[in-house]
Amino acid sequence: MRAIILLGVLAAALVVVLAAGLAMPEDWYAPNYAQKSLMPSWEHPFGTDYLGHDMFCRSIRGLSLSIVIGLFASLVSGGIALVLGVVSAVCGGWVDRALLWLADLCMSVPHMVILILVSFAIGGGTLGVIVAVSCTHWPSLARLIRAEVLRIRTSEFVHASRSMGKSNAWIAFRHVVPNVMPQFIVGVILLFPHAILHESALTFLGFGLSLDSPAIGAILSDSMKYLATGSWWLAFFPGLMMVAIVLLAYSLGDDIKKLIDPRTAQG
Repeated sequence: MRAIILLGVLAAALVVVLAAGLAMPEDWYAPNYAQKSLMPSWEHPFGTDYLGHDMFCRSIRGLSLSIVIGLFASLVSGGIALVLGVVSAVCGGWVDRALLWLADLCMSVPHMVILILVSFAIGGGTLGVIVAVSCTHWPSLARLIRAEVLRIRTSEFVHASRSMGKSNAWIAFRHVVPNVMPQFIVGVILLFPHAILHESALTFLGFGLSLDSPAIGAILSDSMKYLATGSWWLAFFPGLMMVAIVLLAYSLGDDIKKLIDPRTAQG
């Protein structure tokens, strides 16, 4: 029961941030030169920056963009992992060896390096970030799904289907995929915070979203120029909100994992 309540609270928090950011009028986080570089106050809880942006509204908007990109990228990456993991285990032979080699190749390259290369090749922006994150986060989940599929292949109901002459495709869609969906759901949810962090990192380094956009990575990149002047709030509050969202997503994934498989619950 505690896990269900916490799951509802965490999911509601993510939905509220997403809805508030996407529905926010643009003038709420637009420049206001009459209120430049103000410290946090009741009127501006997160202060304002050197152009007079309200940092609270800008941070909420940036987080909503990160959540949208993170959701899309994690779903695409999870879909790639599901397809490749199932195909690798069901087909076996050279197909299995080729896909394992591809996963090892992706995991052998430093993650941030391959993210930058893919994003740069696509041309950066939202599409570049989504493609980069989606194409680099699937190997671990694909290996997990492959291992689960190999276990399922030894089960009696799969042997019975084979003895009845069912094809590999029929077994995959009727037996394998439904049984690996719990691992897929948890894997996608746990990919989500990674996608948010890597989207922000790419934008911070200049290979992601435009630095003019109200994205967390762009906000943190801009704030680096003004920390020496004492404008600590420009980096502290947006960074704190991003960390909070990431921790909420991790907790959400852990709670769903406990609901799907109570044996993983501790204490």
